[in-house]
Amino acid sequence: MSQFSDHNFQNQKALIRVDFNVPLNAEYIITDDNRMRATIPTIKKILVDGGSVILMSHLGRPKDGPTEKYSLKHVVAHLSELLGGVTVKFADDCIGASATELAASLNAGEVLLLENLRFYKEEEKGDADFAQKLSKLGNIYINDAFGTAHRAHASTAVIAQFFAADKKMFGLVMEGEVASAEKVMHKSETPFTAIIGGAKVSDKILIIENLLQRATDIIIGGGMAYTFMKAQGGQIGNSLCENDRLNMANELLKTAASKGVNIHLPSDSIIADAFSATANTSSAPSNSIPDGWMGLDIGENAAEQFSNVIKRSKTILWNGPMGVFEMEKFQHGTKAIAVAVAAATKNGAFSLVGGGDSVAAVNQFGFANQVSYVSTGGGAMLEYFEGKSLPGIDAITQK
Repeated sequence: MSQFSDHNFQNQKALIRVDFNVPLNAEYIITDDNRMRATIPTIKKILVDGGSVILMSHLGRPKDGPTEKYSLKHVVAHLSELLGGVTVKFADDCIGASATELAASLNAGEVLLLENLRFYKEEEKGDADFAQKLSKLGNIYINDAFGTAHRAHASTAVIAQFFAADKKMFGLVMEGEVASAEKVMHKSETPFTAIIGGAKVSDKILIIENLLQRATDIIIGGGMAYTFMKAQGGQIGNSLCENDRLNMANELLKTAASKGVNIHLPSDSIIADAFSATANTSSAPSNSIPDGWMGLDIGENAAEQFSNVIKRSKTILWNGPMGVFEMEKFQHGTKAIAVAVAAATKNGAFSLVGGGDSVAAVNQFGFANQVSYVSTGGGAMLEYFEGKSLPGIDAITQK
């Protein structure tokens, strides 16, 4: 049951924490509006019910208070467009007289966007007085910003204490994120394959350790694979390697073996003589890369082997690319994984793609609608799969 969907918002002022931390170019044009689009169903449900909406968000990392570059006024016109032409009012502050007056005068069916929360240092400090001031703008609190759920900030966690249990809830984005993450980590069907990529083992140690308790198969690609290769005595040329993590890599492999978890490392790699889109390329076994060359993508054999593992899976978690997919010469491996995940999903598997680069890859290659769920929260999703509790979730669920 969805607390949000079952709630009638008629005549209520819903204060919603959204994640409108979207990229802007030099002309303040939004270059990726996925996070904004994700929240539209939540906003529309409230408006259709006959309620009004007060939106609060951060944008970027302003250091010294109000900054033109980080003003949320730049997203107002596009938000109005996404809402089908609904006029979006804008408060040039998130607390204080202007915000209070605009919120108080808001009528049913109207939308108000507050200025950047992070123009106040109290937001990131989790200041209770600041949170209480925000809370007075609405009479029901909704957290729909999964991307910030791992932060104990005023608007994401502290504010919830100022609302009764039936006056605080997740929006549709948060409900979807939490349900999908729960399904993977606590209700997964086997075989359960986790695809872990990216540059560094050190960034993914905790998630791998946690997955060793749950997954049947773990595929490791990207730059981090070469640390495992070297730990096993392989020659990796100039490939990325964390030499201080070699023992840890071997320990992870031993733990996996003791638990019966299959670790899949790339048998071969696409190698290059420079980290460049115009570099000379070749292929080599991943444990026999010549000096002066570096692995920048998984090879043909590895892509096929990994794809076969994925296609027989019932639950799939994908966090991290297989190579430097931003360069065309080194995107084949990541694209092959996307194709396999889509095929497995079509065949009945539940697939969750989480983490900025993985999400960027499925969007770039056009597979976002062919997987079960694409997470909007990179850091939050990573911390969830590391087994950490998220303050933004706890603030709502621990009533």
